Amino acid sequence: MVLSTWERWCTRVVNAFSAGSVKKRARADPDLANTLAKARMQIAPEVYRSTVLVATIVTYGACIAAAFFIRAVVMPVTYEQMQAPSSMEECRKWETVHPEEIIIDAVAYGCPYYETRVFGIAPTIILFVVLGFFIPFGLQKMYNGRAKGEVKRRAANQEKYLPYAASYTAAMSAANATPMRIFRSLAQAEDLYGEIAHDSAMVYRDLNVLGYDLLTAIRSAVERSASLWATEFFQGMAGTLSSGGNLKLYFLNRAEHYMRENRTRLQEFLETLSMMAESYIVVAVAMPLFLIVMLVIMYWVSGSGSSMSDGFIYTVVLGVIPMIHVAYSLLVWMMSEEQKM
Repeated sequence: MVLSTWERWCTRVVNAFSAGSVKKRARADPDLANTLAKARMQIAPEVYRSTVLVATIVTYGACIAAAFFIRAVVMPVTYEQMQAPSSMEECRKWETVHPEEIIIDAVAYGCPYYETRVFGIAPTIILFVVLGFFIPFGLQKMYNGRAKGEVKRRAANQEKYLPYAASYTAAMSAANATPMRIFRSLAQAEDLYGEIAHDSAMVYRDLNVLGYDLLTAIRSAVERSASLWATEFFQGMAGTLSSGGNLKLYFLNRAEHYMRENRTRLQEFLETLSMMAESYIVVAVAMPLFLIVMLVIMYWVSGSGSSMSDGFIYTVVLGVIPMIHVAYSLLVWMMSEEQKM
């Protein structure tokens, strides 16, 4: 486990100021250790907890300093140098009534009613609440949830590739390959089987390097699995070995089961795409045609009671309608990326 400079520094600082209490609490938290193992984050719990704590403190300090800087430096030289909207009309009237008193080189032509904007108490409070609380609070949640987010990512990856990895194990077992050869072969094909290949590599490491027996290595894989499908797969393998069952038959049954589940998931994805295509025809094709016709007719027949500006029509035609197509394209792309192999 090689720590970065930031992680080493955070761990030393937290241990020095907390007298080791953070380290003790982190090591006594089994849920955190389990989450880090499932997230494939090769750091100790106390290192993760120290990094999150220091990052949170630094974020709060930086955001509060940024709020003070904006209020004390940026606003006085930008916002508070602008003319207040309440005095603009008075200055226009003064220029019309007293043209002889206009001074070209003076600010606002020497208008006596000239006033600058004031960044009041309410905007200051909003600034400090947003920069000093909401943004750091959101980043703190992101720091704390980094491991759980990685677990979710690994779980989705395992469920995506497990049907194909199960079929591969069934084919290997049908060729009378030993479990060690099966896990070794899977571990060498990480580009094909994703996170399942990594779990297989960990099982092969436990067998070949650490000297575990097959049952213990598979039970360790159960604890490291992020997906429910992968947990069931390894747990069933451990149960088959414990009961003296036929591992070849187990792999064949699991491969068939996961392929059925995968077909069901792909069918749901295709149905969702079909629904998206139908809604695209209505929202992005048919509706804009009717909308353009209605806007043009309203623009022609608009009288004193109602009016339609050119800018509004251009905004709808050149802005809103293309954004509908872009939104649908991004949505379909994101949905397709989840199924991408």
